[in-house]
Amino acid sequence: MRPPFQITSKIMSLVADISRLVGGLEATTLTIPNPKLRKKNKIRTVKSTLAIEGNTFTEEQISAILEGKRVLGSEKELQEVHNAIELYESIDDFNSNKAEDFLKAHKTLMKGLVATAGKWRTRNVGVLAGTKVKHLAPKPMLVPELMEKLFKWLSSEKELHPLILSSIVHYEIEFIHPFEDGNGRMGRFWQALILTENDNFFRYVPVESLIEKNQQAYYQALEDSDKAGDSTIFIEFILGIIKLTLEEMSKEIVGVTNTYADRIQRAKDIFGDKFFSRKEYMEEFKTISSATASRDLKDAVDEDVVEKVGERNQTKYRFVV
Repeated sequence: MRPPFQITSKIMSLVADISRLVGGLEATTLTIPNPKLRKKNKIRTVKSTLAIEGNTFTEEQISAILEGKRVLGSEKELQEVHNAIELYESIDDFNSNKAEDFLKAHKTLMKGLVATAGKWRTRNVGVLAGTKVKHLAPKPMLVPELMEKLFKWLSSEKELHPLILSSIVHYEIEFIHPFEDGNGRMGRFWQALILTENDNFFRYVPVESLIEKNQQAYYQALEDSDKAGDSTIFIEFILGIIKLTLEEMSKEIVGVTNTYADRIQRAKDIFGDKFFSRKEYMEEFKTISSATASRDLKDAVDEDVVEKVGERNQTKYRFVV
């Protein structure tokens, strides 16, 4: 059953703007962003999706945890951080169309935190603002059926743009509130998963960071959509957040130096231990000349970073492991 929503001119304009921004970022040699920027954005994502739910760990603390350092803090908050890191690092293990993967992801996110990790809720839940109930979720006995219908629709929907589709699913997860805890984190993660499946670039886009900065507006958009009886208001809001996130990334990337060392490191991330040609190298770095590409690869061979096989147009390169 199709969830209720409307496609407005604002939504279509935002989709066009976001697509243009993503295309621009990918064209500036950042199909896979700078390793430092990737790490920074992963930290932002984890910090923000947890901070929205009240976790007090800073980006510095989460960075230290990623580096294997010991960090002091409450046992619960530390467990939340470890779980979120594990979840986002294993994003490729999940299929956004499968309800069983949704439950598996929740089990990872909430292990050691709640006894019902990876299980649909069996009691009534609601969203409170002080003593006032802002959202009363559907009865627990309806949850399995509602989630089954949502995933059936998600897996069969082929016409909607992934930006719109992922936003609807995000809203529906928050509306149904299928778990006793962790619903907000799961809604944000599942939207990230749908977007990443469509374009790998989105795994490096810290949308959660801008949601945290606009947290009250986020909750207001959810509430307004509840009152309206469809997800349109929320779709417009979350697409606006994605657009702002990409605009911030564009500003940051302007300051990223496109040096030989930077290109070689990114190429290593992209090609791994596979053979590649100069042409394939240039396809990843669209702003450099053929002379610069040749010089990069010659220097990498001279430094024993890359091995060279074949001659002339048959030449292939591979990173030395």
